[in-house]
Amino acid sequence: MAALTPWAFVLPSLLIGALLAYGLARQHARTRDELRRAREELKRLNDQLDVWQWRTDTAHCLTLLRAPAGAAPGAPLAAGVPLAERIVFPAAEALRQQLAAHAPLHDLEGRFAPAAEQPARRVLLRGAPVSDDEGRFAGYAGTLRILEEAVPAPADADAEAERESFSYTVSHDLRAPIRVVEGFTRILKEDYGASLDRIANDHLDRVLGAAARMNAMIDALLALSKLSSQPITRQPVNLSQLAAYVAEDLRRQSPGREIVLHIEPGLQVMGDPTLLRLVLENLLGNAWKYTAKTRAAEVWLERRAQHPDTYTVRDNGAGFDMRFADRLFGVFQRLHSANDFQGTGIGLATVRRIVRRHGGEVWAEAEVDRGASFHFSLPAG
Repeated sequence: MAALTPWAFVLPSLLIGALLAYGLARQHARTRDELRRAREELKRLNDQLDVWQWRTDTAHCLTLLRAPAGAAPGAPLAAGVPLAERIVFPAAEALRQQLAAHAPLHDLEGRFAPAAEQPARRVLLRGAPVSDDEGRFAGYAGTLRILEEAVPAPADADAEAERESFSYTVSHDLRAPIRVVEGFTRILKEDYGASLDRIANDHLDRVLGAAARMNAMIDALLALSKLSSQPITRQPVNLSQLAAYVAEDLRRQSPGREIVLHIEPGLQVMGDPTLLRLVLENLLGNAWKYTAKTRAAEVWLERRAQHPDTYTVRDNGAGFDMRFADRLFGVFQRLHSANDFQGTGIGLATVRRIVRRHGGEVWAEAEVDRGASFHFSLPAG
């Protein structure tokens, strides 16, 4: 019997390999064609959507904001802009909690201006978390639907457009340089902090602290601007009960403080409970703050004698010079150093705007180192 040559084994193997390679090449070509057709189909579908499309990275900063077909493209998307800054949400804290939990976003209402020169519109946002190939959280993807709104009266429309333009400028344009300063300072501290001495690191910490305070001031300024257009609902409000809730929050924030709080019971008023709580948070919060260096600190909330619709928050704290009282209720006006007492300089301006929207007025009396009294009226009608 003749011996088999090596080619008798090699040739079938080569033939099988060639057939497998040919099959894999054909399969790859089909897969590539199917993928191309799927992309074309997805593009056709995207081109027919009547909603904005958006996407974020893992830090919830926008990486995509695409206008619907036929609409103006909107303002260029700046890198690193957080979703909650490009689209303003009334329930900002609830949104932050959902984003932190990587939870789906269902019809969240917000305000969105496609471009700086355009007024903000009421929108509904939807989104879902997406994962990378390894199953890790990779950001969000979703849609933004602009809702049709009734056209306000011309004067109101101009005021609303001006307010929205102001809010857009403050929220986006002012934050941009702060993000740059904060970002590069953090990089400098992380990369070179070990090589710098204690004084240099302290300087970097001061820059970061100043950036954080500026962001807090911007947040407060935006909240103040919204008070002019926020609708007021009038209903019975137990001011004494609201004050107790605020005091409980203050005690939790500073558990080491020993302070005596006197709340007159049965202070019943008519007004918006949410806005009136803001009034008490600012007035009681200030009293709490300015008695921090007072031995045997005390704070009162009471009805003003002979004035049934007027109420007073007073304390025995630092007080202030009445010669400068006209500056109290201005935006960013402070009568004390920020090193002595922290704050944004917006609180009392917020109080005055809310009280005036309720038809009342607010004023103050004080002496240096002998405390301050803030009176505010809430007419029943």
